[in-house]
Amino acid sequence: MGRGGQSLARVAVIVRAGAVPLWWLGVLATGIGVLLPGLTGRRIGGYAGAALFVVCAAVVALVRRRKYTGWADRAARAGKSDFLQDRAVTLRNWRRANRWWLLAAFLVAVGSSFALPGAGGPALAGVGVGLWLKAAWLGRRERRDDALLWVRTDWAGTGHPVGKKVNGYRTTGTAAGDAVPGGARRRR
Repeated sequence: MGRGGQSLARVAVIVRAGAVPLWWLGVLATGIGVLLPGLTGRRIGGYAGAALFVVCAAVVALVRRRKYTGWADRAARAGKSDFLQDRAVTLRNWRRANRWWLLAAFLVAVGSSFALPGAGGPALAGVGVGLWLKAAWLGRRERRDDALLWVRTDWAGTGHPVGKKVNGYRTTGTAAGDAVPGGARRRR
């Protein structure tokens, strides 16, 4: 009995799915936070926000790279009967599954502005930038290997391409699917 017939989602698209909402929620939280007086003042809050932005972006971009690399090195070729999920469907599924976490993160970022004005928003935006950087790193690897990385949707769950359920990746050629290496929309 052959392998196949699985629904596959792009790894880079899953990673990139949270970047845009986290960035814009972070920008909005920063704008709201700057309007609040806070305990420490706007200058200290601004410096803390800038530092948190850089640290969060770096940590998110670098965390779990070894896991991604390990799964990519052992990836098997996708079967002819595997179903490749559209980029828009992957984004919608991730955002629906994580909408309450996004809302909670936004509220925490705004709430932290009562102590450090405008510091929580840049941290949230930094996480978004870190996810975008990680997707770009995956895109460079996909271009180098000339193969797109896919994960079974039932293993990825609500958007965890290196989660506990993941047992491996699949690969296709770079022309497969509707997203370019790195997860961006393919221009038609």
